[in-house]
Order: sequence, then structure tokens, then C-alpha cells
Amino acid sequence: MTIEIEGFTDAYSGKVRDLYIPTDAVSIDDAETLLVVASDRVSAYDHVLEPGIPGKGELLTTLSLWWFEQLSGIPNHLRGPQGDVPAEVAGRAMLVKPLDMFPIECVVRGYLSGSGWLEYQESQSVCGVPLPANLANGDRLPEPIYTPAFKAELGEHDENITFERTVELVGADVATRLRELSLEIYARASAIAEARGVILADTKFEFGADRATGEITLADEVLTSDSSRYWDASAYAAGDRLASFDKQIVRNWLSANWNTTDPKAGPPPALPTEIVERTAARYRELLHRLTA
Repeated sequence: MTIEIEGFTDAYSGKVRDLYIPTDAVSIDDAETLLVVASDRVSAYDHVLEPGIPGKGELLTTLSLWWFEQLSGIPNHLRGPQGDVPAEVAGRAMLVKPLDMFPIECVVRGYLSGSGWLEYQESQSVCGVPLPANLANGDRLPEPIYTPAFKAELGEHDENITFERTVELVGADVATRLRELSLEIYARASAIAEARGVILADTKFEFGADRATGEITLADEVLTSDSSRYWDASAYAAGDRLASFDKQIVRNWLSANWNTTDPKAGPPPALPTEIVERTAARYRELLHRLTA
């Protein structure tokens, strides 16, 4: 549900974020500045769930802004200092410049987990990248791999694709640069996280071209609990490989209490208070562990 923001008009609402343009702009295409608002909504299995996670929007925005600061030298979409964010959404919104977005989810995996693990069991590869035999769920990979996905329309699943397919979609030069940037950012971020006792297992980035210069620019949220899989390093070393700082608690509860694979199962059930509180606590803990 969007809100009224003085000086801005609601232009688009996704599952968990809302996009606003200045009231004097006709559309996103002619807006010089965009306001990206992170809500407290939480989604899983292509559904927006009820209730939301209190404070989630602010936690994720704070973490994104912190990571943008750490990634000096990587062009990003922030529109200068963020002190002019409207009071109605202060703390959970970013002022950004519009970009011509590439239709690629730039995924980097340092560990084998999630959909990568499922694909590996079938083909011993992920997105066309061959991997060693006899890996287990949660194993660290010999080196990080770039496993892109094609961004689907709202409500559809993203489609894992090969690097060769990204060349077909955006051209060889852009595809190569997207891979280089993604691997560079992952390497820098995983080292920062590791120094704080946190494993960055995998993450996804989105990039667009600067409309004035054509420069490839990091966009959207970056390295948050919603776009990344983080694990506690000490728990991982003790054998608990899958205790993550994200909404996995929500996914696990839904899997146990709702038919997540049947499109006729009806709307998902409301999340219990305990699940909401535990999820919020994991988001808060990650922010503290990384930024304190």
C-alpha cells in the first residue's frame, strides 16, 4: 500500500518496494530523480505475506546505504547526499537517478546453496558453470561463480541463464563488464563480511546504464538480507550451514504450514507473531554485525 508523499507521485509498486517520481514529471522516463521506498512487506514463493516485518524497510535501506559507502569506486545510482529524502519516508527511502536497466539479475555464488544446489544435483553445474563432483549443500566453492538470471515480469520466476545467453541479451561488452563488476563487488563485500564473522554465501546485483554517459551503474538495493544469503561464520564452522540472516525463517514456516507448490492452494496463511519477531531480529542482528 503506497502513501501520500508531498512533491512525489506514486509511479510503480512492486512486491516490497514502491517507486515515486517528482510531481512535475510525466513518467519514469522523463524524471530526473526517483524516490525508491522500501516497505515492511515481505514476500515468499511469489506472494506478499501478511503481516509485514516491522522496521524491515528502514533496516534494508540503512544496510544498502552502508554498503554503497563501502564500495568506493563502483558507480551507483544514488542521487548525491540523501538528506532531502521526504520526511514521510525518512530512513527507508533513497533518492536515485533513473537508469536504463539491464534485464539481468547478476548473481554471484561463493557457496553452493538454494537453487544452485538443486541445479547441481541434476547436472553437476550451475547456469552452465561446471563444478567439482561430490559437493554437499552449503559447501564453499573453489572460487566464486557468476550465475546470471533473466529478470522475469512481476509475478513470474526469474530464469537462470548461461553467460552466453546474457551476451545475446545485452551484447558481449556489457555482458563481460556485468560479470567483472559482479565478481569484484562480491569479492570486496565477502572480505568485509568475513572480517565481521559473517559469510556472504551468495548475492544478486542489478545494473543499468547511466542515461547521460552510458556508464554501467550499480542500482537497486545492494547486499541486503533480501538480495543476499548471509550465514553466521561460527555457526557454519560448527556444522549449522543454513542458519541465515534473512527471511528463511518465513520460508521454512510456510513450507511446513502451506502447500507452496500448488497454485490452487489459495492465499498463504498469516504469519504468526513469533515468526515475524524472529525474522525481524535476524534482520537487525545482521545490520548490527556488519555495521557496528
